[in-house]
Amino acid sequence: MGLYTKNGRPLEVSGGTVYSRSGKAVGRIRSDKVYGPNGRYVGTITGGRLVHRSTDSAGISSSFAAANRAGSAQAHGAASAVWGDEPDIPD
Repeated sequence: MGLYTKNGRPLEVSGGTVYSRSGKAVGRIRSDKVYGPNGRYVGTITGGRLVHRSTDSAGISSSFAAANRAGSAQAHGAASAVWGDEPDIPD
């Protein structure tokens, strides 16, 4: 599944876990939302983009542990006009 942040930073999805380009575990997918390893809301998936929406940010999920992966050489995508902010995800 090709997933990008609102501003076009590539993310990798494997087994329901989202990873940054550097291979760091960003969070787990629950329905159309992603929750970080600490259980806090990271963003909402819409149209292949992960965007942070303040209206969804009250949600909390259970924490989890995930191993980091090898980094990815995926290129950036174009920025999107979808409603929401760029999620705070380290490269």
